[in-house]
This record gives sequence, structure tokens and C-alpha cells, in this order.
Amino acid sequence: MMKGAELTNQWSLCLDFIRDNVSKSVFDAWFSVISPVSLENGELLIQVPSYFVYEYLEQNCLEVIKAAVTKIFGKGTRLMYNILTDKDNNISQDISSTGSVSPVKGAALIGNKAPAPSDAPLVQDLNPQLDPNYNFDNFVEGTSNKLARTAGETIALNPANTAFNPLFIYGSSGVGKTHLVNAIGMRIKELHPEKRVLYISAHLFMVQYVDSVRKNSTNDFIHFYQSIDVLIIDDMQEMAGQPKTQNTFFHIFNHLHLNHKQIIMTSDRPPKDMKDLEERLITRFKWGLVAELERPDLNLRKDILREKTRRDGLKFPEPVIEYIAKNVTDNVRDLEGVIVSLMAHSTIYGKEIDLGLTQDVIEKTSRHKQKPITIDSIISKVCEYYNVETDSIQSKSRKHEIVQVRQISMYLAKKYLDYSTSKIGAFIGKRDHATVLHACNMVRDQIQVDKNFKLDLENIESGLRC
Repeated sequence: MMKGAELTNQWSLCLDFIRDNVSKSVFDAWFSVISPVSLENGELLIQVPSYFVYEYLEQNCLEVIKAAVTKIFGKGTRLMYNILTDKDNNISQDISSTGSVSPVKGAALIGNKAPAPSDAPLVQDLNPQLDPNYNFDNFVEGTSNKLARTAGETIALNPANTAFNPLFIYGSSGVGKTHLVNAIGMRIKELHPEKRVLYISAHLFMVQYVDSVRKNSTNDFIHFYQSIDVLIIDDMQEMAGQPKTQNTFFHIFNHLHLNHKQIIMTSDRPPKDMKDLEERLITRFKWGLVAELERPDLNLRKDILREKTRRDGLKFPEPVIEYIAKNVTDNVRDLEGVIVSLMAHSTIYGKEIDLGLTQDVIEKTSRHKQKPITIDSIISKVCEYYNVETDSIQSKSRKHEIVQVRQISMYLAKKYLDYSTSKIGAFIGKRDHATVLHACNMVRDQIQVDKNFKLDLENIESGLRC
């Protein structure tokens, strides 16, 4: 076991390595607050002051931390965090780094591979792809989500044996759809460990289907999904305009429903408003319960803020909670974004979180004064970000940087505007609808494999909402 001065000296070497591989502002803000606790049985335990810092490090700095730990402490060293959850009473919690967890042996659905039944013959071999951070314990209930939550809890008790099969949850971006369906899946795994539960995005389902067609293994793909007991598919609107994928999903849906398997889906719109989707699918989506997650009301927004700050080991003054709740009204994701921004400003600039800082941050980051997003504003913002002339994406140029800007503009137009692909193509480069669909698929695929590209897109979208 290593502790005390020896551990401190070794950790200092880790910090030297990290300092050379991140910006000064990142190092000063996020690594100066870490202290080593112990090294025992190949586990390095480091202390961080809040859950917020832990999440930031895991999401943004994990690779450089792992490289530093491996270099200084040796290959195979596992990383653990000691998180101060209650500073006043010095209460903490140990959490394993996501980068230290070994994958489940034989886990199916890794990357874009089309799965086969042989990949996961046993329940314990199937990776459910659920996020344990999304559960019922931290899903705050209010009038806007009570129906969907209650239905989800009922399903978890007795999957496929309630009137809520399928369960179709819809609502605008950021209201908690993904959180809720993950919570349902987690509760089912807890109460019914024998069930084969799988969460997947509709886009990844399409990627796997196309991969199975290319490899001539479509039957294996279908048989795998027909073996699932609880199938959770997120963002069903992504299947619009994909007739072959829809046809395959139609047969999978029928098999699961006929064999008393639970189906749970989400979308940004109700079934009746889903364009370019086969009517026979829309009809089936309405067989069970269609429930809306509405925008959170004032009381729910305040409860969400209190729960989020408590879980992260933070304490916001009540006037700050009140001000955020009254001025950030669109969705849960915006509320969480304001908390992150406040913590970042507080940590980096050493400021107290008070009403003045909160007003400044919301003025810069919230969407309550947002200008409407238009096709012109999308083109302008993307071109500005990549330092490209706006006229160039209307040209026939096939240069990589021009093609990328054109594809991102098409993707964002499809995401934010209620335009057909043909209309988007007419506005951007006078392309046809097939080119727009291809562009959207290319951008989605790159988001999943390229963290820097994903960050660029998030920065552009933040600019659009200002």
C-alpha cells in the first residue's frame, strides 16, 4: 500500500505529465483540486471535491489521466474517485472510473457491429447498454412527467403484462425521455435479472441493419432482436425516410409483441406527427400508451435544481435556485447546463455562486432570449465557425472542408427546422433529398466516433441558440 509522501511524489509526476498535455486553464481549474488518497492492490484512489468535478474529468480528461496513471504507476492500475458528497460532515463516496471497468465478456452490440444471437447466448452476457446514472432515484417527478413515469414504474414491476405495451414517450429535446426509459430499463434489470433488456438508439439500430445487409447476415440481426425481452429504442423519428429499416423493425415489433415482450420507444413528436413513417408502424405505436413529457413547470424546475446540486455535492443559495428556475424554462438539459456553467465560472475564476454571478451566466448561456433559428442563421454560423465563405457551400466544390460545412448545415437544418429533405437540399447547394439524407447520416456517424467533431458541433449549436 502506498500513502503519504511517496504517493504525493508519484502523483506529482502524474500531474507533470497531464500539465504537458492539457491547456493551462483546464489544468488550473480541474487538476489543482485533486489530491491522491492511496494506492492499494493496483487501485489508485484520488479525491475530488464534488460529483461535478468527477463528471467533468470522466467526460473530458479520462484519456490523459489514464495515460498519466499508466506511465507513472504502471499498466493495469485501476482508477477510483473519492467524492466529497457532504463537505460539512466530511462524508464521501468511492466510485470506479468508467475507464477502469472491464467490458462484459461476450457483450453484444459493441460499436456498429450487427449483433448475432451467438454473441450473447446467456442473459449475463448481454450488455443492456443502459446508463446507470439515469435511474428513478434521480428522476424528479412533477405534473409534466407524472403519467409517463407512473406507466414506466408499472411496466418495471411486470414487463409486457400491462396495458402499456408498447409505451411510446414523446416530447421536445431535453425534457428527460432518455433518462426515463433508462430508468425503466434499470428497474427491470433490478427486479427481473433474468430478462434480456436492451437500450439502443434508432440511429444505431439503422447502422447495424445496414451492416447486416452488407455482410449478408440480416437473419442473424433479426433473430437477435427477436430474442430480447425488453427492447428500448430512443429517437424513433430517426427511422423516418428509411423504408427498408422500417420494414425490418415492423417484423421485429410484431414478433416481440406477439410473444409478450415489452417494447418502449421515444420520439420528439407523437406518432400521428411522424412523417415519412409507414402507417402500419404508426398504428402499432398507438396500440399501448402514448405519453407526453411536457416542459417542466416552475416547481418541478426548482426541484430538479435542488436534486441536481445535492447529488453533485453542491450548495446553491435559494435565491439562485429561484432565479434559475424562473429564467431557464425550456427543458431539463438547459437547467443542467446553467449549473455546469456556474460551477465552471466559480472554479476557474474563484467566484462565489451568488445571484450576481447567476444573472451574468444566464444572460450569456440561457435560451430565454433566443433568436429564432433559420436556414440562413445555420449556414452563417457553420461557415463562421469553420472560417468558410457562405457562398462556397452553394457552389459545386468538392473540397473536403466545403463538403463538411455543407453536410453539417444540412444536418442542423434537419434537426432544428421542420423542413423536408428536398427543401433543405434546395436551400443548401441545390442538392436533392438523397444527398441531404446521406449528409445527415455521415454527420451522425462521425459524432459517434470523433469526440473533437462532436465538440465542434456542440459549440456551433450553442452559438445557434444565443
